[in-house]
Amino acid sequence: MDFQEVIYAKKEGVARITINRPEKYNACTPVTVFELTQALTDAWVDNTIGVVVFTGAGDKAFCTGGDQSIRDQGGYSGTVAALPLEVGWQQVSGLIRNIPKPVIARVNGFAIGGGHVFHVVCDLSIASDKAQFGQAGPKVGSFDPGYGTGELVRAVGTKKAKEIWFLCRRYTAQQALEMGLVNAVVPHEQLDEEVEKWCGELLEKSPTALKMLKYAFHAETDGVQGVTNLGVGGLSLFYDTEESAEGSKAFMEKRKPNFAKYR
Repeated sequence: MDFQEVIYAKKEGVARITINRPEKYNACTPVTVFELTQALTDAWVDNTIGVVVFTGAGDKAFCTGGDQSIRDQGGYSGTVAALPLEVGWQQVSGLIRNIPKPVIARVNGFAIGGGHVFHVVCDLSIASDKAQFGQAGPKVGSFDPGYGTGELVRAVGTKKAKEIWFLCRRYTAQQALEMGLVNAVVPHEQLDEEVEKWCGELLEKSPTALKMLKYAFHAETDGVQGVTNLGVGGLSLFYDTEESAEGSKAFMEKRKPNFAKYR
């Protein structure tokens, strides 16, 4: 795939998606967000991929949200595929949550605003000791009424989540670890080594079990969508059984299926 603002690479079962706008602290444009949806979709359908690593280029920022220099009335200018940035943002968050593979946030620097939302919705977050976390919405006339608030509450509790959103303070990597916002903090120069270690451990596990666990974690809070993902995940397993094959085979042979032996 030929991307302008995202680096997408696949190797040994791991798909790495990197926002490539270090000069803007990896703030996203509509192009960035559109390309993130394409990369995540490709990682979803590629059966050689077992883990996704999501990060930002350079040493300063993971992602600092939407590029405020292109904020316009009603949202962001320069839309892609007729979708404003804020709509695409929810699509990226939804893909991170719904892709049936673990997604690790490699937090190498500032995770602020929408970038903070991205790391929150990832399944796991591994942070450099130089990383900083925080929200910016109320400071720049924005907010995230969906995953960015709901998932944060689940991670750190209601009182702390309100503090993070209402006050827009900055938090160190160690503070993030203590409040349950990240899974691990390592020295900056050891970040890639630690991420590789976690990827290796995940790739040793049953991909079907990981998929169904991921859907199960979200089923309770995601309503019909959560139940659908969990159910369809189970349906894909059913399709591989002789019982399911009997129904399809009988249809093609124009006969009644014989399901009795599967009771």
